[in-house]
Amino acid sequence: MSDSKVTVAVIGTGDIGRGWAALCVAAGWPVWIFDHEAQAVESASAEIAERARRLVTLDRALYRDVEEGVHSLQVGRSLLQACADAQWIIEAVPEDLIIKQKLFEAVESVAPNARIVTSSSSSLLVKDIAARCRRPDRVAIAHPLNPPELIPLVELIPGPHTDGALLEVLKGWLRALNRIPVTIRKQVPGNVAGRIAAAVWREAIDLVLTGVIDVADLDRAVSVGPALGWAAAGPHLTYHLAAGNRGVTGFLQQLLGTFENLWSGLPTWSKLEPEQQRQLVGAIERAYEGQVEQLRTARDRRLAGILRGLEQARQE
Repeated sequence: MSDSKVTVAVIGTGDIGRGWAALCVAAGWPVWIFDHEAQAVESASAEIAERARRLVTLDRALYRDVEEGVHSLQVGRSLLQACADAQWIIEAVPEDLIIKQKLFEAVESVAPNARIVTSSSSSLLVKDIAARCRRPDRVAIAHPLNPPELIPLVELIPGPHTDGALLEVLKGWLRALNRIPVTIRKQVPGNVAGRIAAAVWREAIDLVLTGVIDVADLDRAVSVGPALGWAAAGPHLTYHLAAGNRGVTGFLQQLLGTFENLWSGLPTWSKLEPEQQRQLVGAIERAYEGQVEQLRTARDRRLAGILRGLEQARQE
C-alpha cells in the first residue's frame, strides 16, 4: 500500500457512513465497514461501490482509484476485525450519546494503535463522546454534510484533550480526499453549518406554511439566489463586496436599518406542531412526487458542476 493511502474503518453504515466510505473508496484507500445491525450492512457494500463509481461519471474521481478502492472494500465480521489495522476510525452511528460512548470505549480495546478516531456527530460534545476513553487525545468530531462524497465541507471540532498535531494530520488526510476542513473553536449545538441551515430552513418553512410562496419556488429562490452567492463568497464576504470600495462599513451604514426591520419580523418559533408537520410534509411531497430519484441525480450533477466551476475559478 502506498504511504499516501490511509486505512480507514467506518463504523455505522447509514447514509453518512456509506458516504464517508464511498469518499475513501473513491480515493483508492483500503476501507473496512462494520455495523451491529446485520440488515444495514447487507446492502452497504453495493451502495458504497455504486456511489464511489458515480463520482467517476461526475468527474470527481479517477476510474483507476475507484476500482482499486472497491476491490479493497471489506466488511468486518466484528468490530475487532474492522478496526484492527485502521489508521483512521470514523464513527457514523445514530446520534445517541450512550451508543457513541460505548462504541468509543470498545474502540479503545480493539484499536489501540489507530492514530485518529473521529465522530460524525452534528450535535453532541466531543468531551462527552470521549468521556470513557483512555486516549481522548486522538478523538475529535469530523462532521460532514450530506452527501459526504460530494459536499467538500468537513467541520472539525477538537475536544479539550485532542492532540493538536493529530488534528493537523487529520486535516492533511481530509485535504488528500479533496475535502475542505474548517475548525470550530468553540463547540455549539448543531456546529456551524447546521445552525445556519436550521435558521434558514425555519424561515423557509414559515414562508411556505403562511402561504407566501410554494415549495418549488421557495427552493428555486434560495438555490439560485443567496445560496449561489454564498457558494462563491459566503455571507460576510458577500455583504462586504456589496458596497464596493466602502466595504462592510458602507453596507451597514446603508442597509443595517433594513436588516434590523427584517430581523424584528422573522419567526422565532422553536417547534413544529403535528398539524404543521403534516402541512409541510404534504406540500413537499406534492411538489416532488414521483421525482425523487431523478432529482437526486440532477442535484448531484449540479453539485459536481458547481464544484468544478469553483475549482477552476480558484486556479485562474
